[in-house]
Amino acid sequence: MSIVYPGHLLDLAQWDALPEDSGRQIELAEGVLLVAPKPLPVHQRIVKRLLTQLDDGADGRWEAFPEVEVVIEDAPAATVRAPDVVLVGPDVSATVPRWTADEVLAAVEVLSPGSRRLDRIVKFHEYADAGIPTYLVVDPGPPVELTEFSLVEGGYRQVAVHRGTAALQLGVTLDLDALT
Repeated sequence: MSIVYPGHLLDLAQWDALPEDSGRQIELAEGVLLVAPKPLPVHQRIVKRLLTQLDDGADGRWEAFPEVEVVIEDAPAATVRAPDVVLVGPDVSATVPRWTADEVLAAVEVLSPGSRRLDRIVKFHEYADAGIPTYLVVDPGPPVELTEFSLVEGGYRQVAVHRGTAALQLGVTLDLDALT
């Protein structure tokens, strides 16, 4: 069965009314539906291993979740993204369908052949404008690279490009070679 998507800009209520489509990755950008195929298994492996390392190093400071919707802008033409990994504080409810950007401590995107420009340019600016304090971009390489950005005066500043081991400002150390 194919799903027919609306031909107009969507707000959050209309976004909520859409049928689920587990076969595709769907986000909303200024009211426009963006539909892409699900990432390859190698991408999912990196996300899974990253989640484990982030949770293991959290010490109760955050919890890591895969592909949870985050409202970047709640406007008549809304923007809803689903970062590959989202870090939220321990007091943030896990029983809601999505979080607002101010509840997010960090957003992580793993680059894929079809997402490089979107992740490096568009989401980079959207997440900064929304006030997400930390943005991590993982390039599967080889070698695996993690670029760490921190929010400074409303924009992201590059903290470091990590290879091998990444000692992040979040206070966790990641083994990047173990992600693949």
